[in-house]
Amino acid sequence: MLAYAFYDSDTRIRRYAEALIGQGAAVDAIALRRQGQTTEEFVAGVRVFRLQKREYTEKGPLSYLLRLLLFFVRSAWVITVNHIRDPYDVIHVHSVPDFEVFATLIPRVMGARVILDIHDIVPELYASKFKISHESIVFRFLVFVEKVSIRYSNHVIIANHLWHERLIQRAQCSRKCSTILNYPDRSVFYRRQRPVEGKNDFVMFYPGTLSWHQGVDLVIHAMARLRSEAPNLRLVIFGDGHQRDALLALAKQCDVDSQVTIRTERPTIEVAEMMSRTDLGLEPKRKRSFANEALSTKILEFMAMEVPVLASDTRVHEMYFKDSIEYFESENVDNLAAKILEMMQKPERRRILQDRGTELVKHYDWGEKKLEYLKLIAHLVDGSAKKSRFRPSMHRRHG
Repeated sequence: MLAYAFYDSDTRIRRYAEALIGQGAAVDAIALRRQGQTTEEFVAGVRVFRLQKREYTEKGPLSYLLRLLLFFVRSAWVITVNHIRDPYDVIHVHSVPDFEVFATLIPRVMGARVILDIHDIVPELYASKFKISHESIVFRFLVFVEKVSIRYSNHVIIANHLWHERLIQRAQCSRKCSTILNYPDRSVFYRRQRPVEGKNDFVMFYPGTLSWHQGVDLVIHAMARLRSEAPNLRLVIFGDGHQRDALLALAKQCDVDSQVTIRTERPTIEVAEMMSRTDLGLEPKRKRSFANEALSTKILEFMAMEVPVLASDTRVHEMYFKDSIEYFESENVDNLAAKILEMMQKPERRRILQDRGTELVKHYDWGEKKLEYLKLIAHLVDGSAKKSRFRPSMHRRHG
């Protein structure tokens, strides 16, 4: 596994790696490092190389690009040295960025097969993050890099069906592209008994990146509207991002800082434990941004934990979840506040959403869908779609 990400807390990457470990494969992961973490260790059987710190302080395109390029150089060196010592069969590269896939150049020339896993489509993400036009030279260049990266790869995994349709049109490579959603791991995300303590509080929970397009600031503004009507309302956030300090300041400015808790991004098991103490899951993405089409796994994880969800009315939410979650009008703080209050006051509505979510999530089970991934690995290693038998003891995996 190769990713400009924190391996320990990235559930999507860990699921792939641990699925292979479960089949007896040897797996390496090359990723980022948090403060206090070792540069190399085994995590659930996966050998993790942590090459570089990330502090989420990118203030502009240049600083962001420089950090990506530094990771590209370091990861290319490590993966090449590892491959020469003990060849990889498959290297699974997770975007962002797309060009990270070229860090595999020497191993690919030597016979390794390469998967590009597009978690987010880079041109649209970059345009949203740095406020550039889709008609700009930069955007068109990123589309070109995306197309070249896809064509270079032996197979491409795309995070949702909306993006699958767009990318195969842009790259004209439909035969080697497939869609694998970010499914919840039911061995971690399952219903737990809620602790008795704190039962008088109504707890909302948001786990994820703290960026403008995620819309977490809207929830804090909504809480300010409800300060007198809902003094027992609480918001817990697990996440990192460049808006972290701004959100803390906003909570204080809105006089709800005693009701808001922000912790750094936590290991998956801690996220699940917090969900078990949650009354309402949140996904408040801004519709007029890249997030309109970005599908997050957190909604499915809430459903697996039997926690009702309140989310913005983005295109991707309405496509996948229909009437299984409660919607508010994106960026409408008054509507968001009204929906929060309604969810607090109507436990019967929460139960209906719990039941609908429980039924829907049955169709998004990683325990079943991971077989598609294992079959893909077998196909890439064996070189034939007809040869689907997976012989993990013979292979190493990296991506």
